Amino acid sequence: MFMDNQKITTFLMFSGQAEEAMNFYISLFERSEILHMQRYGPGEAGAEGSVVHAVFSLNDQQFMCIDSNTPHDFTFTPAISLYVNCETEEEIENLFGKLSEGGQVFMPLDKYPFSDKFAWVGDQFGVTWQLNLLGKQQ
Repeated sequence: MFMDNQKITTFLMFSGQAEEAMNFYISLFERSEILHMQRYGPGEAGAEGSVVHAVFSLNDQQFMCIDSNTPHDFTFTPAISLYVNCETEEEIENLFGKLSEGGQVFMPLDKYPFSDKFAWVGDQFGVTWQLNLLGKQQ
């Protein structure tokens, strides 16, 4: 069963890309999967087949998402991001490459005063990620 032990869950609102985003994210992290997904049916408030509500996990941490059925003038902002501690150089370089493809690089993968290897990117869906190589913080 999903949502059993996690008191606070990140909730992501997409505009018709929720399933594509979930599939992309679960392909990047171990122990990740879509746990529950409910779609809009014919004649319902949202576009048929889009996501009413979904729960997915990334590295055993659960997230929720929807496809908004209401037009809105806002999207994700870099003011809130998902922070990922990477265990190897290969992991951080792989995540940086895949998450920044089709997105935006706010801070390139490099050495900074606070970390020997760090990056901040916005992915193709507008979700922002901070990537840090563990053991390299100063």
